[in-house]
Amino acid sequence: MKHADHYQNKGMFFSGQWHNGKDGERIAVTSPATEEILGEIPQASAADIAAAIDSASDGLRNMRKLTAWERSALLRKVAILVRERAREIGTLISEETGKPITQSLGEANASAEAIDWFADEARRIFGLSYESRVPGDRYLVNFDPVGIVATFTPWNMPVLLLARKLAPALAAGCAVISRPSNEAAGCTMALFQCFIDAGFPQGALNMLTGHPEIITNTLLAEPRIAKMSFTGSVPVGKQLIAQAAQTVKRVTMELGGHAPVIVHEDADIDAFVAAAVQAKFRNGGQICASPTRFYVHRSILDKVVAGLAERTRALRVGDPLRDETEVGPLATRKRRTAIEQLVDDAVDSGARLMAGGRKPDTMERGFYYLPTILAEVPAKARAMFDEPFGPMALVNGFDSVDDVIEEANSLPFGLAAYVYTRSLKLAHMTTDRLQAGVIGVNTFVASTAETPFGGMKESGFGREGGPFAIRDYLESKFINLSMPA
Repeated sequence: MKHADHYQNKGMFFSGQWHNGKDGERIAVTSPATEEILGEIPQASAADIAAAIDSASDGLRNMRKLTAWERSALLRKVAILVRERAREIGTLISEETGKPITQSLGEANASAEAIDWFADEARRIFGLSYESRVPGDRYLVNFDPVGIVATFTPWNMPVLLLARKLAPALAAGCAVISRPSNEAAGCTMALFQCFIDAGFPQGALNMLTGHPEIITNTLLAEPRIAKMSFTGSVPVGKQLIAQAAQTVKRVTMELGGHAPVIVHEDADIDAFVAAAVQAKFRNGGQICASPTRFYVHRSILDKVVAGLAERTRALRVGDPLRDETEVGPLATRKRRTAIEQLVDDAVDSGARLMAGGRKPDTMERGFYYLPTILAEVPAKARAMFDEPFGPMALVNGFDSVDDVIEEANSLPFGLAAYVYTRSLKLAHMTTDRLQAGVIGVNTFVASTAETPFGGMKESGFGREGGPFAIRDYLESKFINLSMPA
């Protein structure tokens, strides 16, 4: 096993120590590029989960002793450590998820930026003081940490998504219990080690690994846990919301998407094609904000489809640890099978296959699938309404702005959307009517540390990043200060 010692020396974290589990059950972590076992992680037992909850309860009390400036200084140290260890963290991301190393290094550094951002936000938790209706009295509004936070993160952006939950929670003064995905547990352990080494108090940080239903059901039933933050699929999100309601937990949900892209007739075609191919196939299309449904004005459709197909066929597919690789394997065999089925269904429905649509001939092992362009995809094709979380782009034409906006908004998802036009009037007209929490105009950059990220409709609620995210980890407390004369 390639990095067995990394997993063996870490595992789960609570009570200020790494643990390998009380029952001895282990779960293999598999390389999507070679299909070899990288190492094993422990399955949390009932005793482990109970110990993590008790640890977090102690951690919450310890966090309350820190001032905002002390929390800020600790987060700043974490960001420094993440940057120093970016190569180590990035390599683990690539080995566990198949993400090309250049993109994994970008994820590690973006995680440091998110942590830095919330280091600043920790010092900007401003309350209110204003006049009472009674002369001489005051109304005060203070903000307290919400309490213990449970975080659940997926494998596609394992380090960044965890950083965007840990950082605001700790900035607010909360304690955290995290369950990362089993597929990418090693890189999240490496991120956790940065928080530990920065010096957060005992119990502030806790991690459990293993089968999600065992851990999640226990944490969501626990009254001491006040909030849950989840990133994942819509069906699982709905289930967790229902469970969290039983103990009235606050929830932040960053769920799936099926991002439309509207390319108006005046768009810069060359700029669009270059940006679209890079954005669509970043991390093999396994990003919730990935552009998926491309609606191109019919007057430029043929030229755009030809350009997308040509650039897509030129992408370098290969070993995710090589700098020149642009597209690595999909993260799991299950994900590749799902993409194969969606592509086959679209072609059977009448779509034109313009690029990809199969496994690469040169890759005997690994969960590889060629970047795929499909044109004239019928509305009945499953990929048009089921999120195609993988390397496939669906390209159709449109004639009317009203019709294309209606089509773009027709699904229950509302995470991200994109618009390409040189007209400011068209940009405003389109973005004003699109139902999405994040919209890029002439860009596919959907998220930065300083901007709010989250969805509408069934894509969830709450925001991660930006000036509002920390509020989800705070409770407002009104104090009517009336002093005797």
